[in-house]
Amino acid sequence: MGRWEPNTRGRLEQAALELYIERGFEQTTVAEIAERAGLTERTFFRHFADKREVLFGDAGAWHERVVNAVVGAPPSAAPMEAVAAGLQAAGAIFQENVERSRRRQSVIDANAELQARELSKLAALASAIRDALHRRGVAAPTAGLAAEAGIVVFRVAFERWINQTRPQDWSPLVRESLGELQAVVASEEVR
Repeated sequence: MGRWEPNTRGRLEQAALELYIERGFEQTTVAEIAERAGLTERTFFRHFADKREVLFGDAGAWHERVVNAVVGAPPSAAPMEAVAAGLQAAGAIFQENVERSRRRQSVIDANAELQARELSKLAALASAIRDALHRRGVAAPTAGLAAEAGIVVFRVAFERWINQTRPQDWSPLVRESLGELQAVVASEEVR
């Protein structure tokens, strides 16, 4: 087996995604993933805690990028502007491979356990954004509301992004989704 070949993690991710699409997440074993990648199960577990993490293993880097951009937003930025800056900065991670993002999401959409895992990861991101806003001096209720609204904006923008027929940049979709949220809130204030 080619245990020491380069890009071990990437090979495992590719093999897993292929198998999840071919057979389904539940029917795929770690042994099959390792075999498809030309590696051992032991090597798989050096990189991932379980077969779910193949789909969510990059969440740490993504969260870090969001948080750093929120904290680093201009001091004059309103809370939602700082959150939008975080979401826009993070788009580069998954925009590098649109097709992988689409395939990954199709696997998640087909499995309730993975959907729950994704919601858990998004809740952790909301908490991290809230904490980043606190560091910027935003009061607790506002920081929490802005963080949760940011997750809604992310989910709407991401769904639009992966369902497009032709590639579009991520940042305009974040701004468009945020604008729509602001319009909804403004229309509710008028009533």
